[in-house]
Amino acid sequence: MPLHRIPAVFMRGGTSKALVFRASDLPADRAERDAIFLAAMGVPDPYGRQLDGMGGGLSSLNKVCVVGPPSRADADVDYTFVQLGVDAPLVDYGGNCGNMSSAIGPFAVEEGLVPRPTGCEAAVRIHNTNTGKIIVARFAVEDGLPAAEGDFALDGVAGTAPPVRLEFLAPGGAKTGKLLPTGAAVDRLEVAGLGAIEASCIDAANPCVFVAAEALGKTGVELPQDLEKDAAFLAAMEAIRQAGAQRMGLAELASIPKVALVAAPQDAPTLSGRTLAAAEADIAVRMISVGQPHRAVPITGAICLAVAARVPGSIPHRLCTAAQGPIRIGHASGTTVVDAVVEDDEAKLGAVYRTARRLFEGNVIYRGIKE
Repeated sequence: MPLHRIPAVFMRGGTSKALVFRASDLPADRAERDAIFLAAMGVPDPYGRQLDGMGGGLSSLNKVCVVGPPSRADADVDYTFVQLGVDAPLVDYGGNCGNMSSAIGPFAVEEGLVPRPTGCEAAVRIHNTNTGKIIVARFAVEDGLPAAEGDFALDGVAGTAPPVRLEFLAPGGAKTGKLLPTGAAVDRLEVAGLGAIEASCIDAANPCVFVAAEALGKTGVELPQDLEKDAAFLAAMEAIRQAGAQRMGLAELASIPKVALVAAPQDAPTLSGRTLAAAEADIAVRMISVGQPHRAVPITGAICLAVAARVPGSIPHRLCTAAQGPIRIGHASGTTVVDAVVEDDEAKLGAVYRTARRLFEGNVIYRGIKE
């Protein structure tokens, strides 16, 4: 089979990385696009490392973004997120990636998809086609291009960079149309092998199922590598996720809803070796993404958690120590600060700060696709 080339940019967005394509460079047929994504990223890979592609063997490093002209009058660009599998040929359009959302505004400016800003700040209105929601990305610019230097430090990413403020407008009901798809802040899910498990099924930015860590015999501050070794725990979390999906009326998808352990803040180890003190966080989370314990917290998951913490009676609301204002979410890489506003049972806003950087530009080379 011959080798093929297609223009692409490799970008970091928050604590994720992805191949970013212009929609105009891809075939219109979705099946053809999916085949290109799988080949370019090196999926499937039975060894789990994706050495023959651009993927990194982790859900957070195995993503594709497609950016093109807006299909809505209130947006500047359309953005479609694609989550790929590792050892299986999974191409999932079910939800958005908040981390990679931070790369879309800078990409749109650098690629000329939006007019170059004339001031010192850009504001790009992003229509995420996965959820039908608008995200406003605000970031500094110099001479019409995204600023290269900044002093914002993001846990999980070395060094500092200019911040990107992401404002998720009206994030509630991203997939189900309702902030509380089940109509309740807490449900009792009947889970095979576990019996009745209390869970909060919340849909904001992306739908998530939150369970108290103690309900599964965990502290909620275990490191990802320790959770990965516990096959019984991962199986239980997947069963809870599926039970939550059914209760929420969601189709059988691998990427949504996400499922997470939550706990009250406590001294916790981090991947850098530093201990995160209980006083540094308002709630602790360990989230599972596509069957793998996340090294930090997906941004859409962080938005959903912060919104859930503002829903009276929910499990996150019980455990969160911040009664108002921004919420410091403790995770395995440190903390993520999220501002969430919920009024009259409606999520008005979820805002978070990330960083992003263009890493490589040119052509991605992939093997010819078998007919």
